[in-house]
Amino acid sequence: MKYISHPLIKPDSLEERRYQLSIAVHALEGNTMVVLPTGLGKTAVALLTTASRLKTAGGKMLMMAPTKPLVDQHRRMFTELLIEPENPDDDFSGFAFFTGETKTSQRKEMWEKSRVILATPQVIKNDIIAGRYSLKDVTLLIVDECHRAVGNYAYAFIAESYMQTGKNPLILAMTASPGSKEEKVHEVCENLTIKIVESRTEDDPDVKPYIHEREVEYVNVELPEKLEESVGILKSILEKRLNTLSDMGYTVPRPDKLSMKELNGINAQVQRNIQKREPDAFLAASIHAEIMKIRHAVTLGESQGSTILKGYLNKLAGEAFSPSGSKAGKRLAADHTFQDLLARSDGWKEEIHPKPDKVAEIVRAQLDEFPDSRILVFANFRDTVNLLSERLNKEGFECARFIGQASRDSEKGLSQKKQIETLSKFREGEFRVLVATSVGEEGLDVPSTDLVIFYEAVPSEIRSIQRKGRTGRHGSGKIIVLITKGTTDETFSYISGSREKSMKKGISLLKDNIGRKPEIQGSLLNFGGGGSTGEAGTPGDQMTDSEAVHAEGQTSFENFPLTTAGPAIIADDRETSSAVVENLYKKGVSLTIERLEYGDYKIGDKILIERKTARDFVDTLVERDLITQIRKMAEEVPKPVVIIEGRDLYSQRNINPNAIRGALSAITIGMGVSVFQTESSSDTAEMLYVMASREAGGSTSYRSAHQQKAYRSKRENQEYIISSFPGVGLKNARALLEKFGTIQNILNADEDELESVPGIGRKIAESILDISKKRY
Repeated sequence: MKYISHPLIKPDSLEERRYQLSIAVHALEGNTMVVLPTGLGKTAVALLTTASRLKTAGGKMLMMAPTKPLVDQHRRMFTELLIEPENPDDDFSGFAFFTGETKTSQRKEMWEKSRVILATPQVIKNDIIAGRYSLKDVTLLIVDECHRAVGNYAYAFIAESYMQTGKNPLILAMTASPGSKEEKVHEVCENLTIKIVESRTEDDPDVKPYIHEREVEYVNVELPEKLEESVGILKSILEKRLNTLSDMGYTVPRPDKLSMKELNGINAQVQRNIQKREPDAFLAASIHAEIMKIRHAVTLGESQGSTILKGYLNKLAGEAFSPSGSKAGKRLAADHTFQDLLARSDGWKEEIHPKPDKVAEIVRAQLDEFPDSRILVFANFRDTVNLLSERLNKEGFECARFIGQASRDSEKGLSQKKQIETLSKFREGEFRVLVATSVGEEGLDVPSTDLVIFYEAVPSEIRSIQRKGRTGRHGSGKIIVLITKGTTDETFSYISGSREKSMKKGISLLKDNIGRKPEIQGSLLNFGGGGSTGEAGTPGDQMTDSEAVHAEGQTSFENFPLTTAGPAIIADDRETSSAVVENLYKKGVSLTIERLEYGDYKIGDKILIERKTARDFVDTLVERDLITQIRKMAEEVPKPVVIIEGRDLYSQRNINPNAIRGALSAITIGMGVSVFQTESSSDTAEMLYVMASREAGGSTSYRSAHQQKAYRSKRENQEYIISSFPGVGLKNARALLEKFGTIQNILNADEDELESVPGIGRKIAESILDISKKRY
């Protein structure tokens, strides 16, 4: 075996593969997207490009991946294979590895000291916005799983900022599956300013020697009679709802043709009628919601099984009787046919779908023949993952779950730390079977995984390719897809296969349209091939100049601020994924990112802003206590503000417009909160910018710092006086009064005594003393 020889790559550590070298060479010539089937070494290409770029251009390398387990995986490879340059004048102090769990102060210090940084994108975005560091010294930005660089995902923002601020920018984007939709692939390329596309398939001659046999087998199972009858009942309910919409004048498909595309088409018709104020439009919206629920139940019955379907039916019934239950849920639960099906499901004491038995059978056969196997089972739903893991463990197999971080209902998700720990144990063979949701699909490298089971087919070509790529990476592998005959399983299997073919054609066309550099005339990488003790190669000519990159026609972004001398706004750290924060940053606002107890944005000591999209405003009104939430915010500052983003406020859900008007009246008149409506996230940013600018410049108008009230008790008057001190608010005023008893005692207290009260820091204590003792 031949190994790569390079001053920054450890000897005898990285196998020499000519296609990887060729791709890395082209990646040094301009912003490049690499499309490479899973298992063929995208991370090796990243390592080769990094070694060359650090050697010839200096600076820092930043590599981003969507999840902490993926970042950890890249960290292991880079720390194992990449070495520090032997230069006493170089201040390179190793690798930085951080995510949202790494403290802010630590991230800033690690960034300054390190030349190789591996991180999740949201953390990088937050730190750029907060001004903790810049990307100016980054000479290589690597974007893993780059197909995510669409919409408002952090990749697009970071790439735009990098191309504006980087002194010598170069982007390497990597994916196994960019998608079959041409417009989405072009959006990725545009967001990352891609000018070169490098792709390989398993059929390319330079790749074939490294392809391991990977067998795909489709196993058909029959839908049991009891489940088939139950699905038939659900379809009859579905047909009634579709007929009702048809009688109301809506164009609807037959029940067997009801795809997500068709459902979206029905919803578009409903929304148009809501805008026109058609009298039955809200009823139609509610019926559409019923159809969505029933269709989901059909899918569960066909592809997941009786246990999962039973749980969902009971959930629907429970939601209907809760105070926040929707009219769609209540109407469905009142349907006699639905009630009969719910009663029937009570008789399902054990799972009647054959898929769980089939999974156990396949796992047993694999481990009997190959006891050291690693087996990955993918399922769409967390409930199914729980069902399968319990079943396999009960039958004596060593099995663990791999699910996302989010907690749902009473079940906690897996923290990122726990995810990494679970993968590590799986690699080391502490258990043989891992049952995962989609969180396990992207990029995770478990070298000895030799069997992957799809509990169901998936219609997404990206997810299908990602799942298949978990096996056959370092040896032969097998993929088994379970298909329930005559159901959506068959449809989804056909769709994903068709889309995979379309994607391969699309990549070829994209490569031709975007253009590719001519073949290399010499090595740009400074790599030498050879045996296990190969010598370093001769350096070649290197295009590292940023002018050469921009000469290729890459966009020069002028909408990023060179300084942040604008008005100051504090943004809640949970808002940083929104386009509002991005727009504020681009406008030059001096942003501070921190956790706010109330509101989403804060301007000075007086203004708190709660931002809601029109849909979120109505959802919060129905499902949570919106009024209480806003009242608490209003008690904190003299100028509380609510911004409702979007003009379709009265067309959300099936809510009577007067209920929404009543809530707005309670907020504005009852609590004295200012309410603004904006068109979009950019409009919201403009509104916040104007508010902050006006507050920073002062105001010529005079206004009471508190809302007027006809009568206050003595207690309320005491709270009123103390809460008027800057930064105090009602909550801290009550804490101070409880501690000191009287206003006079508060004003006589010294700084240390004031600071002893929870919520009163040095700044507020100084303010109280300064204002109370200073002459007018």
